[in-house]
Amino acid sequence: MRKHQFIYIFLVLSLIGILGFLYFSKRSQIMTCRQWQFISTKGEKYYTHPQKIVIQPWRGQHHVYAIFAVPNKYATDSVMQVTLPENDPDCGTIDYIDNSSIEGIDAQPGYYLVKGYLNTRIALWLIAQGKGDKLQQPSNWKLGYGTKLPKTSKRAGD
Repeated sequence: MRKHQFIYIFLVLSLIGILGFLYFSKRSQIMTCRQWQFISTKGEKYYTHPQKIVIQPWRGQHHVYAIFAVPNKYATDSVMQVTLPENDPDCGTIDYIDNSSIEGIDAQPGYYLVKGYLNTRIALWLIAQGKGDKLQQPSNWKLGYGTKLPKTSKRAGD
């Protein structure tokens, strides 16, 4: 009797583990890269790589991010991208920093700082795949910027 209970408990725990893994490994639909999140620019579009990368997903949300420096006269994309070899690009949210210094990074004159957050589940998934060292490389993170095209609106009577 106890042997059967052990088998049932083991099967239930295995099923819960598999379902939990599938749930957490599934990419968030919010952070997929969508074309509308990238700005249309007047002239050339530029890309910058981060000044600093912090990857500490075990500390919870908002502990996988990069700090970028962008020239003052340019607008940035709404998202930053992390592209590792053999992976599709992953996008993360952008947070504009109010001051010119954060976590030991000082904005040079004529620049402002931006923090780009990568979803913690995505970071954990990449680390579990053995790509943690590639996640630390600034060349795999990028943020687009350029001179933003003005929005045109058509009003009745124009």
